[in-house]
Amino acid sequence: MEFKLYGKEKAPSLLLIPGLGVSFEIFLPLTELLKDKFHIIAAGIDGFLTDKESCFTSVDDQAAQIIDYVKGNLHGHLDVAYGLSLGGKILSRTLERNEIIIDHAIMDAAPLLPLPRWSVDPLRYYQSLNVWTCYHWTGFWKRVFHSHYFDVLLDECRKVWPSGKGKAVRDGYKDVYTHRLDAIHGADIHYWYGTKEAFVAKPQARHLCGLNPDTHVEVFPGMNHGQLLVDHPEKVAERIGNL
Repeated sequence: MEFKLYGKEKAPSLLLIPGLGVSFEIFLPLTELLKDKFHIIAAGIDGFLTDKESCFTSVDDQAAQIIDYVKGNLHGHLDVAYGLSLGGKILSRTLERNEIIIDHAIMDAAPLLPLPRWSVDPLRYYQSLNVWTCYHWTGFWKRVFHSHYFDVLLDECRKVWPSGKGKAVRDGYKDVYTHRLDAIHGADIHYWYGTKEAFVAKPQARHLCGLNPDTHVEVFPGMNHGQLLVDHPEKVAERIGNL
């Protein structure tokens, strides 16, 4: 795992964890908006690095590396942590282990529940194909994603594919969707998702609220998976800044 630093060293700390198949650079527009307010740590997930070959290990190992970094560099304390998709899953495991203090945690469309076992292998190979082609630019996907959103995802997939290739995608997908979040610890926990991904995300939010009834759930109209961050980083920055 790699950690890229931005912003002011003495400012409140903000950890950013990207999703499966994308790099820490997906956060660059957000870091530009928040660099004057936060000491920003953008994580690079093993298997999806931009500058070297690597292998995805496990959600638990990525969470352990974050915990070690925070203990070693931030006295075991984060002011804010934001995880997108797989990054939210890693953040949830970090909170479940309860070894560091995170004042505010945001999980953006994090998968917190396992899939039926019979579906995991077929879907992880399908997901590997999707990441390699970045959701083929066909008529169907044109209706799902508008061009700017698609272009950002395409660029991100091209950046990280050489790092771990399809194996990292398949291993990441399998580990994410075969583990269930069983506990959560934190004073202020948020779960975000868009209406276009509600079929998948709503059960995750319901499960999280069952573990922590004080969870703040926010649903964004017209947004798909990761689209709020890509298309409206200023809205993400505003919410983080107001925590």
